[in-house]
Amino acid sequence: MAEKMFCYQCEQTAGGTGCTRSGVCGKVSETSALQDLLTHALKGLALYVAEAAKVGIVDREIGRFMNEGLFSTLTNVDFDDDRFVPLIHKAVELRDSLKDRVKAAGGKVDFTEDAATFKAESTKEGLYAQGATRGFMDDGETNADIRSLKHTLIFGLRGVAAYADHASILGKDSDEVNAFVAEALASTLRMDLDLNAWVGLVLKCGEVNLKVMELLDAANTGTYGHPVPTKVPLGAKAGKAILVSGHDLKDLELLLKQTEGKGIYIYTHGEMLPTHGYPELKKYPHFYGHYGTAWQNQKKEFAEFPGAILMTTNCIQRPADSYKDNIFTTGLVGWPGVKHIANKDFTPVINKALEMPGFTADSNGKAVMCGFGRNAVMSVAGTVIDAVKSGAIKHFFLVAGCDGAKPGRNYYTEFVEKTPKDTVVLTLACGKFRFFDKDLGEIGGIPRLLDIGQCNDAYSAIQIAVALANAFNCSVNELPLSLVLSWYEQKAVAILLTLLHLGIKGIRLGPSLPAFITPNVLDVLVKTFDIKPITTPDEDLKAILGAN
Repeated sequence: MAEKMFCYQCEQTAGGTGCTRSGVCGKVSETSALQDLLTHALKGLALYVAEAAKVGIVDREIGRFMNEGLFSTLTNVDFDDDRFVPLIHKAVELRDSLKDRVKAAGGKVDFTEDAATFKAESTKEGLYAQGATRGFMDDGETNADIRSLKHTLIFGLRGVAAYADHASILGKDSDEVNAFVAEALASTLRMDLDLNAWVGLVLKCGEVNLKVMELLDAANTGTYGHPVPTKVPLGAKAGKAILVSGHDLKDLELLLKQTEGKGIYIYTHGEMLPTHGYPELKKYPHFYGHYGTAWQNQKKEFAEFPGAILMTTNCIQRPADSYKDNIFTTGLVGWPGVKHIANKDFTPVINKALEMPGFTADSNGKAVMCGFGRNAVMSVAGTVIDAVKSGAIKHFFLVAGCDGAKPGRNYYTEFVEKTPKDTVVLTLACGKFRFFDKDLGEIGGIPRLLDIGQCNDAYSAIQIAVALANAFNCSVNELPLSLVLSWYEQKAVAILLTLLHLGIKGIRLGPSLPAFITPNVLDVLVKTFDIKPITTPDEDLKAILGAN
């Protein structure tokens, strides 16, 4: 039985230092031990994947498995111990079978690291004990700054793996990306690299994440079309209902197909809001509107929803008893005792929705706009550029990132509310729910609040910035553009590393800085990239716009 844990991968970690008894997310020490052991096993597998590449062995299925394994350990994805047991065993089995293949091909196989040699216990209790001694702080690294960068790299890789998995589901894979994930993960076992080398690997992770986000963008838009500006109702239609949360477009499409003609309306929650902008999804007449706000409010919002609930990818919290019988998971998401749909046949979800009362009457609430991806924004680029040149638009703000329950995030609401009327706010990810229904007005027919999409759509935001820079013949850092970001989990870490790889300076980050960043590493980030913590909306706006 696991008796201890240490986890500091998310923004809400206890005391701003680390969760040591149970996770703020709801993760118990036993689950934490299994996640740590899976990460350890994946490191051992990665050693042989990296070596296999040197002798011409590339196994895409192993690459996909590694991405799934890493994604499973990302915050708020899988809390079901029974799901981790086979993943650990498979990681060790793949490691040992790949070792044999590498040996036969003449490659190096004499690794002595524990990750490359340990035998996984057969029982769950045995795995708990193994994981308890192979945690994040048990890696033998004595240099605090190097450990900080190693952990930053692992968390960044979890974000990369998540995006790679999203893309893979839609048929887009990259052996190059998979190779880097393996090489980088294997490198975390090394003790011979200096601080500069680790900084380089962390920034390389950001570079690879850009490629992954480009891959995912191509997968999403190639399958469902480029998002178009779309008005999404926040009210409800009388009738049976299913609520879809998470991030996965494929799961939503399958559910829409399986519910055709059944008298069930489909609603989105959290990061699924932007899916209303995709032509191949919005064509379904029973795909109605959006319900609720961000992931951390689900306990209250799910308890009040009168239908079935489907969780895709990450963002699940401990379900309350009031709706535990109505919620289902699929993909990599898991919670003990919650019904899991492994085969993508959503009949149990549909039947539950038909059993429940649904909405008894129409309710006409507000509506919000989504669908301002790069194609939509670039289609009016001329108007935007003219508005900047004429002085009608003085500044752009990218206020984006993850939302969370920790106090201090009202900063982002107040910041957006206080932006001058001659500025434009771009947003993406679930941080937008702090202000997504605010009416900021327009500038020359262009809405002042432009929702670019999910955190998965960060590539669009980057491309918009690059296009503006090209139009004005300057660098992104020279644009009248400021990035004000909120972070929570490891996808956000990967995106931040991408921005640093691109040399973006002056990023304001909050509501708190990562606990896994040491003062010395922070000093490097401040000196190199001018990264800074948020202060107050008034002070930050004055600092940004003071010279304008």
